[in-house]
Amino acid sequence: MPAARPESDLARRIVQAADIVTVALDELLPRADGPESRLTEAMRYAALGPGKRLRPFFALETGKMFDLPERPVLRAACALECIHAYSLVHDDLPAMDDDDIRRGRKTVHKQYDEATAILAGDALQTAAFEIMAHPDTHDDGHVRAELVRKLAIASGAKGMAGGQMIDILGVRDDLGAVARMQRLKTGALIAFAFEIPLIIGRAKEAERASLMAFAQDLGLAYQIVDDILDAEGDEKTLGKAAGGKDAAKGKANYVTLLGLDAAKERVTLLAEQTRSHLEIFGERAEHLRDSVDFVLDRRN
Repeated sequence: MPAARPESDLARRIVQAADIVTVALDELLPRADGPESRLTEAMRYAALGPGKRLRPFFALETGKMFDLPERPVLRAACALECIHAYSLVHDDLPAMDDDDIRRGRKTVHKQYDEATAILAGDALQTAAFEIMAHPDTHDDGHVRAELVRKLAIASGAKGMAGGQMIDILGVRDDLGAVARMQRLKTGALIAFAFEIPLIIGRAKEAERASLMAFAQDLGLAYQIVDDILDAEGDEKTLGKAAGGKDAAKGKANYVTLLGLDAAKERVTLLAEQTRSHLEIFGERAEHLRDSVDFVLDRRN
């Protein structure tokens, strides 16, 4: 395996990708002067605030691996980021996780109000599909239709929203149920980031299978790290409430079921397994391969 690139180089690539996406989102998201301006302000507050934008980074980085033009991948990645932003707005609401802080700032319902937060989430979701379906995203309508279809699956009842429902209902002492919940709630949108260039680039089946396996294992490892940080992290590190919040609510997660040390060991094993899925791509995947440890180290 090639030696890892200097972390600072990878950090720069992630920051550059985030900047590109932020500029693109700023142009794509609506502005308004009338009474509805409160809604568009809340949408922009949610989507343009601080964040690593890891899902768009994965899409853009994989697009480079397949030598794809940046524009269609970038627009599709912006649509995905709108879905992610909407999910966080709604997840923070009192009826769900009831969080006051997100990424070191007031959550949308605290900055504005609950009704505005609900509408902002709704409007970000519809903006995502407007962006994806627009001819500027891709000149082939069949490609756009497939992107829309796959994003709908990843964000709906068979994906992120379904995982949130399982989370609300709660799972107890069942690692398989926790894994399913996280595969849907967190993993589905991460996996779609890699689907974007696969769809646009009309990738071979073997490439698709390898990249999807990479995405699924990375998403699982990412969630276990999140559970670890919930148990032992702090608000400054996470940009949101921590200190065993899941355990306090009686929610089962990888740490409560496996224990802290076993959860950390599983992340280490998953990280190595994740990188192995990229062997089919050889040196073309070196940036993605190098990103695994960096992405899982949430202190960056």
